[in-house]
Amino acid sequence: MEFLRQHQLNIMLIFIGICGVLAFLVSITKTLSTKRRQALISMELSAMLLLICDRFAYIYRGDLSTLGFWMVRFCNFFVYFFSLTIVHAFNSYLIDLYMHEGKLKKIPVRLLICKVISVLAMLSLIISQFTNFYYYFDEQNNYTRADGFLLSYVFPVFMLLLQFSVIIQYYKRLRKLIRIPLIVFAVFPFIATGVQIFTYGLSLTNMTIVGEAIILYIFVLIDLNASVEKANDREIELLREEQKKMRMMFEQTARALANAIDAKDEYTHGHSMRVAEYAQKIAMVAGKDMTFCSEVYFAGLLHDVGKIGVPNSIINKEGRLTEEEFAEIKKHPVIGKQILSSISTSPYLSIGANSHHERYDGKGYPDGLKGDDIPELARMIAVADAYDAMTSKRSYRDPIPQQKVREEIVKGMGAQFDPDYARIMLHLIDLDTEYSMKEQTEIHELAGTNALSCNAARSSFSQGLLLSQNITNFKMKCKTQTGIKSSQSSFSFILFDSLDGRIHYNDEKADEMLYTEYAQVFFNGKTEQKDCRKIHVTTNTAKDTQPDWQTNFEEGIDFEGQAVKFKDHLFIKLSCKYQTTEITIALPDSSRYAYLSLTGEHCEFTNVDFIKTSQVIDKNFITRIAPEISFIEGRTGDIPNVQVDGWRSAASQAIPVTGNMSISFHSMSLPTARLIWHCPFITLFYSDDEKVGGKNFKEYVLIRMDGENWEEVTVAENSIAVNKNDRFEGWQAWKEMNKAGFDCTVNIEREGNKITVSTENGGISIKSVTLLKIDNPVVYAALTGDQCAITNIKIRKN
Repeated sequence: MEFLRQHQLNIMLIFIGICGVLAFLVSITKTLSTKRRQALISMELSAMLLLICDRFAYIYRGDLSTLGFWMVRFCNFFVYFFSLTIVHAFNSYLIDLYMHEGKLKKIPVRLLICKVISVLAMLSLIISQFTNFYYYFDEQNNYTRADGFLLSYVFPVFMLLLQFSVIIQYYKRLRKLIRIPLIVFAVFPFIATGVQIFTYGLSLTNMTIVGEAIILYIFVLIDLNASVEKANDREIELLREEQKKMRMMFEQTARALANAIDAKDEYTHGHSMRVAEYAQKIAMVAGKDMTFCSEVYFAGLLHDVGKIGVPNSIINKEGRLTEEEFAEIKKHPVIGKQILSSISTSPYLSIGANSHHERYDGKGYPDGLKGDDIPELARMIAVADAYDAMTSKRSYRDPIPQQKVREEIVKGMGAQFDPDYARIMLHLIDLDTEYSMKEQTEIHELAGTNALSCNAARSSFSQGLLLSQNITNFKMKCKTQTGIKSSQSSFSFILFDSLDGRIHYNDEKADEMLYTEYAQVFFNGKTEQKDCRKIHVTTNTAKDTQPDWQTNFEEGIDFEGQAVKFKDHLFIKLSCKYQTTEITIALPDSSRYAYLSLTGEHCEFTNVDFIKTSQVIDKNFITRIAPEISFIEGRTGDIPNVQVDGWRSAASQAIPVTGNMSISFHSMSLPTARLIWHCPFITLFYSDDEKVGGKNFKEYVLIRMDGENWEEVTVAENSIAVNKNDRFEGWQAWKEMNKAGFDCTVNIEREGNKITVSTENGGISIKSVTLLKIDNPVVYAALTGDQCAITNIKIRKN
């Protein structure tokens, strides 16, 4: 207290300046209501004048001059006066606050009483000046408390009590940042007043009231900022919602237009949507930002808009087009550009429409652009468009199997397609092990009803279901056709392999699709072995049940079960209320695919449901009934031989990469190999356990011997040069070389973070340069591939 008494004049001076500044700031604050702003200005100015008068009262006390005589009297009067005006202004502030922010329908009576009390307090103050009831001045011109001194505190304290009761009653009607200073303003003067009564000569109450007036405005300012920020956030949110709605409207409009375009051609339903999705995937893998990826998507969605101007007779013609008809088709990019050029805010739309048929070698149309002169967006759409065209049904052909499509993209790299984006498309194909990137055509027998009706034997089939290490659960109901004797009906699974996942029984396409039928399994547990090595069947009949299959099939039998494949073995479990049958089938080798299809004779399948689960089996799930076929029984070099039955399904032992070295080996494609990339690969990688795909696996580059490559851009930068010299006799000769087997040498040179890999095989010369983004990491090399046997691996340090 002594410290305050000694420095209170300086403290008052600081508060005076603050109050003056705050009064100015309140006057220019436009976000407050007029009455509330006036109340705050009144509070701040009253607080400033209160302290000015209080300060002069202390300065001139005891001054016997005429000036001192009047200054002491005027200043002490206004100290009391401005104390009351502050409380009165606070009351006005509360009234406006609760009427607007608190949403009160009428002013609380207690606040109206405060108004009356403030008037009475003013009158009492004036009367005390003539009666010396509150205070008087002695002969030395010093301020002295009178007998009625305590009454001067009764009026403001009672007003604050009433105001406090209102604040408490309507506490929850105001925001937190508003409540706090109100309570402080109403409570703290009580404490200061109590202390002031016993500390003569210290203006504690006045400074407390002034300090609270300052705090009140600060909290008001903070609350205003919070409100403004909240309003801005809401405005931003509304803007985002509006943008989202506009984007949704744009997307729906674009899709509607794309659907209208696709509807012109009965064979291209969904083509535009799929091209948009594939092109967007390419952009994302290429590391493009979300804005670019979105632009690619919408450009892909509308790339064929120009077909609106092509006659339907040409678009829907069955068979190949004449030169004149093809010339009409070639006009659609220019027409599309003209249509979409009017959308000036999205110029990329017209670019995609105009340039998606340009070729990387300059032989495309309409402008004959070449290489990087073709807009990047159009180069992505070109690959996506060609992929979907090949994997979709056309009037003159069925969909081309994905593996053959992949081969066509390989052949078109650098010619029809930008090599970088073609390479990304190949990578997406490799990742699409379930072949979901295609036109999802409806299977007539199961479309919409989950039913399949078979008349003559093997006259109808369901679409082939690809079996894998993920368990597939299924259920169905089997029933003899109405009016047919059950002895004439049968139900079965067919297990097979073909490039397009379809059965080609007595079909001229069987050879083209490399169709192989492994076995036919009947629902009563009987089997017909075809192109498989062995079948093992176990049947458990329910106790006290001797099923009459013919009678039961007439009524219908509910079946459920599961199917799964691990390497060269299939396992099928089939259960009904009469028996459970388990079938194990040994395939010719591990490199083949296996599909399951429903068929029968004079029967119906209903309530058909196949669900592929996330449960992956291991080698112990299926009991082996035949030895694994091995193609690596030949010579062994420095590390064990490796047989790769499927795409990167196995890899050799890791080889540390240091200095100059070479890896030589013998490679031979497996009997099922039939495509360009069914050849050996080499990978540069790191993992804690020195295994491909192991713990903390990082792959720096993957190089296929046919010239393809893939690198993880986050850990390395890679450039590759692929040249075909005079010894290259074409891709058919390349595949035949792989079938016959060939010796290969891969040279590796490491200089710090730079690794150069070079090799030449069958006239294809490859040189890859990898720059590691991690300083001096441990790097391993390993041999892998797709449907090939790698033997006699030797490592040489140069």
